[in-house]
Amino acid sequence: MPEGKMKTRQVGMVLWIAILLFMVASSLYAQKASTLVQSKVEIFTGAELHYRDLFYGKIYEVLVNFTPGVKWNMGRQWMLAGQAIIPVYNDYGSRYKKVRLNMAVLSKEWDWNRKQFLKMSGGLFGMERYGLDVKWMYPVNHWLALDAQVGLTGFCSMAAGWECSKMTRVSGWAGVRVYLEKVNTEMRLKGGRFIYEDYGMYAEAMRHFKHCTVGVYAQYSDQWKENGGFKVVMMIPPYKRKTRKVQVRPASNFRLTYNIQGQGYAVKTYNTDPEENEREGWFDRERLDWGANTMHPDFVIKKKGGRE
Repeated sequence: MPEGKMKTRQVGMVLWIAILLFMVASSLYAQKASTLVQSKVEIFTGAELHYRDLFYGKIYEVLVNFTPGVKWNMGRQWMLAGQAIIPVYNDYGSRYKKVRLNMAVLSKEWDWNRKQFLKMSGGLFGMERYGLDVKWMYPVNHWLALDAQVGLTGFCSMAAGWECSKMTRVSGWAGVRVYLEKVNTEMRLKGGRFIYEDYGMYAEAMRHFKHCTVGVYAQYSDQWKENGGFKVVMMIPPYKRKTRKVQVRPASNFRLTYNIQGQGYAVKTYNTDPEENEREGWFDRERLDWGANTMHPDFVIKKKGGRE
């Protein structure tokens, strides 16, 4: 849903935030390189499957994309990430046929005594948004947590050439999470203003299994009314990884989401990480010991001699 176009000479606005943050991060990294954990580059590829059943006489329309990406873990909780989209099969029309950049994000995490967590990101996000984003989480105790997200973004797409709007849209939400550790079940409720300027509520319940999460959700939007559906998050093997400076692997997860009404714009948020998903969350699991992070990790590092 484009919000307007900008001239070519103005397109540099899309990446100025990421470039600026990168310069700051590089400076910090250079000054204290001797005290940091050695950085690691991860190159990965995944796939997207989109399908819809909206038109009479045509049962399904399908869109399949490869989504190669890269992450540079720079140390001190800085990360630079990028992702491209390579169409493989397309029933959705000419707008979805081009190879294009999908994400280019620089992010930084903080935590205070591992009780409050904050993540700031800048650059090109998912859902064809660019700008600044802040995520926050506060685990109150082992079963209750509060979280919120706020962003200042604009529209940016490379699907049909450069399309870009000014970075003026404010979206945000606040929510609560409940985790029942004995049955590995998590419930979430959030409400706020979403990226297509609708106000709404979103509730979901998820059961975490070994390497898989299954959930159902219901939502309400003041513009698109009620909706619901289910989602599945599958973590992709290999589950044992080796420590390398440059690691090549499959994407960490595959997500499937179904919504009953086929709504494309209601209660939508964007991702700031190419592998972001409901199971792993926003923050480093080594620091945030809450929810699914208290389970045995999906991925472990194999040490020399074959030990974990």
